[in-house]
Amino acid sequence: MAFSMAQLLAGKTAVVLGVANKWSIAYFIASAFVREGASLVLTYQGERQRQTVEEFGAELKAAKVINCDVTKQNELDNLVSQLRDAAPSIDAVVHSIAFANREELSRPFLETSREGYLLAQEVSAFSLVAVARALTPLMTNGGSITTLTYLGSTRVVQNYNVMGVAKAALEACVRYLAGDLGPKQIRVNAISAGPIKTVSARGIKDFSKVLEGVAAIAPLRRNTDPAEVADTAVFLASDLARGVTGNIVFVDSGFQIVGLGLSE
Repeated sequence: MAFSMAQLLAGKTAVVLGVANKWSIAYFIASAFVREGASLVLTYQGERQRQTVEEFGAELKAAKVINCDVTKQNELDNLVSQLRDAAPSIDAVVHSIAFANREELSRPFLETSREGYLLAQEVSAFSLVAVARALTPLMTNGGSITTLTYLGSTRVVQNYNVMGVAKAALEACVRYLAGDLGPKQIRVNAISAGPIKTVSARGIKDFSKVLEGVAAIAPLRRNTDPAEVADTAVFLASDLARGVTGNIVFVDSGFQIVGLGLSE
């Protein structure tokens, strides 16, 4: 369920990186941003995603849809160049990008390969730094950068493995970037969403059991609705959150407060 919030992002330009399909959290965030009056720019990675994201762009009336692989500096440079042409400045950036090889998620963390570890860190954590470095010069009026994380950054979650370590690095990046960018009135935060049925989540072994376990013991006795995550992203991008930076905001039905949970 989504709620209209009276055009909280009217007059703002937002860049959303990581829309892959209609089940992705980034898609819900992009839709909520448009609902609240933002001018939207979407990115996609490579030709395989181009048609899908361009269709989303048309549906959401995005001002621009731009190819950008965040691991390639030349594509980040091209993103900046195209953004300069599309808008005088940007006000919000959403980083919803993460990746680890499936085999790294299905075997013990002790057996993580060097290559798999470095890949997860580059795509899931360092990319936030690269995106911030590229786009913050365009955030001339200050603004907001929001990324997505998960409880596996600080708790051992079975089969999350190398991604949990990457998310821990991502959360540290949030804090250091908040420190660096605060004087420019650019805020950096992360949303720690509860487990949600996305395409990427299917790569986690026994994910359905995670959903069942969370719904059984979370204080709200249910799983997270992606629309709840999107509404929180709207808040963080809006002027209502003008004093919020360097934070990890949990949107997980309260699961993060539970110790030894017993279902009723």
